[in-house]
Amino acid sequence: MMKKILVVDDDTAHRMMLTANLSNEGYTVAEADDGTTAIAAVREDFYDVILMDVRMTEMDGIEALEEIKQISPGIPVLMMTAYPSVPPAVKAMKLGAVDYLTKPLDTDELRLRIAKLLGYHRLQDEQPPLDTELADTSRLIGSGESMRQLLDTLALVAPTDTTVLILGESGTGKEVVAGTIHANSARADNPLVKVNCAALPETLLESELFGHEKGAFTGATSRREGRFEVADGGTIFLDEIGEIPVAVQVKLLRVLQEQQFEPLGSSKTKTVDVRVIAATNRNLEQEIAAGRFREDLFYRLNIFPILVPALRDRKDDIAKLAEFFLTRYADKHKRRIKGVAPRALDVMMRYEWKGNIRELENTIERSVILCREEFIAPQHLPAQIQALAGDLPPEAPDVGSGFTLKEMEKHLIIATLKQNDDNRTKTADALGISRRSLQMKLKEYGINQA
Repeated sequence: MMKKILVVDDDTAHRMMLTANLSNEGYTVAEADDGTTAIAAVREDFYDVILMDVRMTEMDGIEALEEIKQISPGIPVLMMTAYPSVPPAVKAMKLGAVDYLTKPLDTDELRLRIAKLLGYHRLQDEQPPLDTELADTSRLIGSGESMRQLLDTLALVAPTDTTVLILGESGTGKEVVAGTIHANSARADNPLVKVNCAALPETLLESELFGHEKGAFTGATSRREGRFEVADGGTIFLDEIGEIPVAVQVKLLRVLQEQQFEPLGSSKTKTVDVRVIAATNRNLEQEIAAGRFREDLFYRLNIFPILVPALRDRKDDIAKLAEFFLTRYADKHKRRIKGVAPRALDVMMRYEWKGNIRELENTIERSVILCREEFIAPQHLPAQIQALAGDLPPEAPDVGSGFTLKEMEKHLIIATLKQNDDNRTKTADALGISRRSLQMKLKEYGINQA
């Protein structure tokens, strides 16, 4: 089925030129000469894409966009402007425009933008529903409710080419999430280039991202490719994006808009095809209010935000994460350790883990080094975690009794249930997991409690 595009522009010559070009591409094109006519057209018919000018005499594109989004929120709208400025662009993005283009339009760029937008609809029309499972989740450990929700989200966004902004506290695994998105994308066979934006000063960061020519600055003794050039055809992961200086943000904005940049010391424009995944532990809206982050860049990055939960909000995954890290560091340090004792697992479930998964990983490695028994016990944990021991369930198996980690978890659940008179809500609270997660574990271990 041919895709329908509505071109909205009060410049007759420009509108006719766009109609001719898009018709030659095989699209069905309708025209409107102002915002009012465009609104009426949307009320009468459905369009796969709307291409609309910002400034028009009768009703401008911003007003028309707001009305169109109320009528048909799902229609992607590309805005055009001959007067590029930040406020109208930001307002358009806030109201739901997917992008904005600067007149005179580059017809090749226009075709690419529209093709990318319609690619999503073709996927819906021509392909079976997206699978809710990822092909590669080897580094995402856990099966609790919050992790399942995260995996479902990643399964939807990974196959697309959209920009992703990963949010979350330090140590939650944002880099692992970025790697999973890339590994499950069509770009998986091409590079995943990682840049820690907080690790470099402003001058070096700009050179790192965009490259430089010989002599561009003191110490530039030869030409160097930037990370965007290295990532061409693949994905670039910009970690700690909130730390980028405002001067570099301007150049980054252009790459996101046009996929073009000039290396330091060069007047030659380079064009790349790169998917951008960014991450931050900062509140970027607060950074915008403080004048440290550009609002237009935020809306370019925030197309598909993903919040990675803190470890304290997914305590039902602590046992599996501990097992994963125990295996890794027991092999690394050549220790014969069978698992984590229930007493140690109990206090680990009570701890808040302000450093998140990174803190848990460091704790397990330290415990592996200190442990000389078959199981990690509370005395092998840091003092602040040991302090949470309190009264332990009497049914917990002995440290040397030879239980696997799963068997220990089962015993811990049974003991805590008995301690709380089989009250599942109190048991879940005591274990630091949700009631739903507890019910799933009861089913998994075949524990039939009233």
